Amino acid sequence: MTALAPAGAAPPAEPPPPGPEPAGSGASPRSRRRLTPYWLLLPAGLWLAVFFVAPFFYQASTSVQSGSLEEGFRVTWDFSNYADALATYGEHFLRSFLYAATATLLCLLIGYPLAYMIAFRAGRWRGLLLVMVIAPFFTSFLIRTLAWKTILSDGGPVVEVLKSVHLLELTSQLGLTGDDRVLATPLAVVCGLTYNFLPFMILPLYSSLERIDLSLHEAARDLYARPSTIFRKVTFPLSLPGVVAGTLLTFIPASGDYINAQLLGSPNTQMVGNAIQKQFLNVLDYPAAAAMSFILMALILIVVTVYMRKAGTEELV
Repeated sequence: MTALAPAGAAPPAEPPPPGPEPAGSGASPRSRRRLTPYWLLLPAGLWLAVFFVAPFFYQASTSVQSGSLEEGFRVTWDFSNYADALATYGEHFLRSFLYAATATLLCLLIGYPLAYMIAFRAGRWRGLLLVMVIAPFFTSFLIRTLAWKTILSDGGPVVEVLKSVHLLELTSQLGLTGDDRVLATPLAVVCGLTYNFLPFMILPLYSSLERIDLSLHEAARDLYARPSTIFRKVTFPLSLPGVVAGTLLTFIPASGDYINAQLLGSPNTQMVGNAIQKQFLNVLDYPAAAAMSFILMALILIVVTVYMRKAGTEELV
């Protein structure tokens, strides 16, 4: 029980209300705790400002310049660079998005079963299989693409197998390959894109599938649901964040890729990345190259925005 104060005794003094710290006492611990996240974000913010924001605005100003390398370039707000880029390289933009979308779809069709097996069926081999998925990252992008140039060469095993099963004739009629070759054709470029970006599809899918509670599958089986129904009603909807993340991580870099088209393709299979590289390094028309880069970025942003709204989720992992 609380003791009663003697009669006539003064009530206990109330604690003083919180107020500003006395001068010279420094910031309070609470204020320092509030500022800690901002101090931690400061290095990343400076990194983005120096290596992303500043080059972004520099390229934006370059895209509206005019002149030549001998006379010098100056900002004249010449937006005709954008119109000329679309008129001259419109086919390259369409081809880039077509190749990237095809490679993304193939990565999804190949990567989803692999991610599903690793998440639910691998058991003690899960770690090894994940290492095998990321093993291509242990070598450079260029070496992996050159390896595909050897695999798809005219005398390689792929061409011989396609010839033996008479698939090379079918792919040739569809315009995917040449008469007797796979290298320097659209099929070769798509194969290179699919192989190089497949890990970017598998890893988000595995992360999303691995977090699914297996008791949900058991509950569905208790309700006499078929395996196909369980996948359609439970597994796939819960893995949609991984599908969205994987398709974005595959489609976006594949759209601007130029190495696969350069090494595995031909002049008729060049993508917009090849055109940008040519303008920057060979033609030395920096305003045109910068304008093409901004058009590519804007088109990718539009595609991603529409896709995210259609997918119905903003969660990426």
